[in-house]
Order: sequence, then structure tokens, then C-alpha cells
Amino acid sequence: MDGHLLVSINEEKDLGVQFTADLKPSRQCQFAYSAASKVLGMIARTISYKSCDVLLQLYKSLVRPNLEYCISAWSPYYQKDKHLLELVQHRFTRMIPGIKELSYERRLECTGLWTLEERRNRADLLEVFKMYKGWSTTSFDSLFTLTDDSRTRGHSAKITKSRC
Repeated sequence: MDGHLLVSINEEKDLGVQFTADLKPSRQCQFAYSAASKVLGMIARTISYKSCDVLLQLYKSLVRPNLEYCISAWSPYYQKDKHLLELVQHRFTRMIPGIKELSYERRLECTGLWTLEERRNRADLLEVFKMYKGWSTTSFDSLFTLTDDSRTRGHSAKITKSRC
């Protein structure tokens, strides 16, 4: 470019997100898992009063931000990556006294938490809604089209799935 040879690289970290040449999120998922797991381990080692309320506040303020930082840019789509991130929350819910022996789904109900995938889906839906209402800087029309099919029932805000 402009007489200079461009160097090819396989990985680059930008604003705390690891990008690879193939743009797959697996490497970023490993980094997020590692960071969140370290913080969760620190909480397990240092906190002696392990009530549900105290642990929930620590998890939500110290651990979950590592798992969800810039998630819209690198949201995992492979099952192995989704499972890797969910393992941190599995481990956290087992730390809470009194519900350790319950199933993961039951532990989530007891703590009032959602799975990380449900949180990602909700965030995506909220962002699309904000775009549709014009409350976002990104234009709705630049990414989506409304259906013009008159056979749809309900409301007129049905989004057409376009092909790549």
C-alpha cells in the first residue's frame, strides 16, 4: 500500500477484544473464560462470608463483565465456545451454599440468573428494537428490511430474513 509492504498477522487485540485472521470468536472466548475464571477463583479463596446475596453482587460486578465485555462484537456461535463461557456461571452457582446439589437450571432459578446465551439474545433483541425505533445511531434500514408480504398476521413490523 503506497509503496509499503503490508505485514500479514494472525491475531490482533483491539480495545480488549482478540481478533483472529478468520474472525472466529474462539480465541476471545478463551481469553474471556480465563479472565472470568481467575476472578471467580479469587472470590472463592478470599471471601469467607459466602451468602447468596454477597456472592451474587460479586459475580455480577466482577466476573460477568469479563464474560460480556464487547459481546456484540464477538458473540460466540460455536457450541463449544458457548459452553466454555457457561462453565464459569456453572462454577459460580455451585459456590453458593445450600443449592450446590441442585441441577444447573434449578440453581439459576434460585439465584434469579439467566443463562449467558439468554442474556446475549436479549441484548441483541433490545438493540434491534432500538434501531427500529430510531433510538440507536445505527440505521435500521442499513441492516434489516421490513416484509412487504400482505399475508402476515399481527403487526407491520415483521423483519424479512435476507440472504448473504
